[in-house]
Amino acid sequence: MRAVTWLFKMTLVVVVSGLGLAAVTVGIVPCVVEALHAHEETAISLPPFSSLAQRTYVYDAAGNEIAFFERENSQPISVSLVPRPVIDALLAVEDTEFYQHHGVNLRSLVRAILANVESGTSRQGASTITQQVVKLEYLSGLERDARYKLLQARYAVLLERTMSKDQILERYLNTIYLGNNAYGIQAAAETYFGKEAKDLTLVEGAFLAGLVRAPSTYDPIANPERSRARFRQVMDRIGEIGLMPAAEAERLGREWPLPEKTQRSAARPTARTYFSETVKDFLLNRSNILGDDEQTRVNALFRGGLKIYTTLDSNLQALAEQAKRDQLPANATGIEAAMTTLDTATGAVRAMVGGAGFQRGVNEVNLALRPRQTGSSIKIFILAAAVEAGAQPDDVIDGTLPCTLPNPGDPNDPFEITSGVSKAPATLQEMTWSSINCAFARLSQIVGLNRVVDTTYRMAHSPYLTGDPAVDGARKIEPFASYATGANEMSSLDMAAGGQTIANHGLHHDPYFVERIDGPNGLVYQHELAGVQVLTPEAADTTVDILKGVLTRGTARRVGGLDGGNRPSAGKTGTQDNNSNAWFVGFTPQLTTAVWVGDPKAYTPMVNIPEFNAVGVGKVQGGTFPVLIWKAFMEPAHFGQPAIDWPAPPPSPRRAARLFLPGNECLARASGGGQAAPPASTPEGEAAPPPAAPVYRAVDPGTTIPAEVLDPEAPLPSVAGGVLVYNCARGLPRPPAPTTTAPAAPAETAAPQPEAPPASGG
Repeated sequence: MRAVTWLFKMTLVVVVSGLGLAAVTVGIVPCVVEALHAHEETAISLPPFSSLAQRTYVYDAAGNEIAFFERENSQPISVSLVPRPVIDALLAVEDTEFYQHHGVNLRSLVRAILANVESGTSRQGASTITQQVVKLEYLSGLERDARYKLLQARYAVLLERTMSKDQILERYLNTIYLGNNAYGIQAAAETYFGKEAKDLTLVEGAFLAGLVRAPSTYDPIANPERSRARFRQVMDRIGEIGLMPAAEAERLGREWPLPEKTQRSAARPTARTYFSETVKDFLLNRSNILGDDEQTRVNALFRGGLKIYTTLDSNLQALAEQAKRDQLPANATGIEAAMTTLDTATGAVRAMVGGAGFQRGVNEVNLALRPRQTGSSIKIFILAAAVEAGAQPDDVIDGTLPCTLPNPGDPNDPFEITSGVSKAPATLQEMTWSSINCAFARLSQIVGLNRVVDTTYRMAHSPYLTGDPAVDGARKIEPFASYATGANEMSSLDMAAGGQTIANHGLHHDPYFVERIDGPNGLVYQHELAGVQVLTPEAADTTVDILKGVLTRGTARRVGGLDGGNRPSAGKTGTQDNNSNAWFVGFTPQLTTAVWVGDPKAYTPMVNIPEFNAVGVGKVQGGTFPVLIWKAFMEPAHFGQPAIDWPAPPPSPRRAARLFLPGNECLARASGGGQAAPPASTPEGEAAPPPAAPVYRAVDPGTTIPAEVLDPEAPLPSVAGGVLVYNCARGLPRPPAPTTTAPAAPAETAAPQPEAPPASGG
């Protein structure tokens, strides 16, 4: 083996000596490589360069940059934008004869080959800039032996025959690694100096040139002493070739302050936010906008140089964050708030508050997307489904407490509500304003729990709530008997999506984050509105009209609507058992906002919290902090916008009816068609006898809506006036004893007059 090695060295020296320095033009190494490939008939050609990794930028709805995505910090730049002194400094250190050679510096190459052959390694470099480009582009992964060096030289000569010096230099400036995840001169300028490459000085360029040989070894943050020693060497070289006076270069080498931390451009946002992280998650995991497989999407997002134009209104985002800070007392242990705002007409996400602020490793969970039990705010879906199925605002339903209702999921364990607010039979709109649980738990079964769930999915549909287990995972809305009291978990995005459907005349748009994506070669994606008419416009506008009363005479009346009641608005409060979650979902024709308040880590009762007591809130309910945050945001958010109202709901097509739940509530009619017998004639001057009390007989109440019936317009169980509705478990009431005055109509056969809502609830 030693004899072979010695023979190879001797042969190489003889060849080099024989060809002499005249071989610089054609290159000795290309000749050797051609000899090595003499048996091949096809000529060697170089493939085109691979595309450069480029940072993806994210913009708000006004075109302001709000974020960027990258894996390696790569920001390609034209060589024409790099200052000449910076290029001179780089060439002084890396390749002084770059503009004179033809890809190979012969003397340096031969010296490197001999040294590497002697040592059996590739420790000697001495590559030209062209050879370094070749190494990065074509030789990655090859064994670093003597043949590697010959191939590198051969390819360098070929490259210089097909590309100009400036093209090669530009590729070099854009691909060279300079430490701290900075690939290329532009990224390095930002990382170490917080500026763009076009603004670099000669000294800054010299510093970067010193990193090329060993970026980690000479890292000024991790190894400041080694970095200083290397910088002094570079500055000596700068003075030696006359780029600045030698004495000045020597002084700067000793005194010039090295970078102490990585930076970003002062004009560029760097903080990750809940919104930007949601956009990233959506593009990578919840859509195929960037490709059908994960790796394609990752490459496009982190290396594809995209420009992503989002729906975010940065002004509204600032107002939302300010409203939360102003209304929710600080330092209340563990209690947080989240909110989502949608454009009512389109479903575009305009603002998203995910909690205290995104911090990597500390606060990464976006509470605006985290499902929580909803309390009574879920009643917007029940109400909308009931109105769609034919219920009217003046229809009557029972809200008396306590109530025991069927439990379709477990017939042997009835659903009972024993606490809260009780209300005798009253109109549907009154029950909504007062947020009466017994009334709405009964209404959910009158509509049909499966139909309510189906309506909820359609009203709140989004990339995060689809009804498809393969997409939603374990998350599912269930037809619980306790649906009306918030047993299912929903996020503020879900609740805002449902509210948007109602506020937009029943036309649902999936909430979306991205308006348009441009790539290096043109348009990649353009969002197109594709609404689904979930509710009829008449049903949606009637629902809105009922929900307006929540703000004027119901559980949210403390805020009195927006702009002193001069801006039409509607909504619904929600408070979960033990005050563990509090909600308000409210909307105008322009914006829909859902606000949640609670403990992100547990279902903690928000009762007697000192910081809340100090501002007069002993129990956190939907009508306290959530509606206050909503109002504090929505009023300035509408500044300068016209006060638009919804169309008046259509007049009721029939007289008010009594809504009832078959099997739980029974029916009876008065004998003789429901009318008492007329009194017989009496002699003149004699008093007429008292009318006979009506006698009621039970009649078949029918059945509840079958579980398989999802038709949103299938009629509800209801009866007209004159029919007695009574609790089946208690039996048919006895007729009242005759009196000398006409008896009042049975309480449950006539719609009672509105009464003031209770002070608590919802």
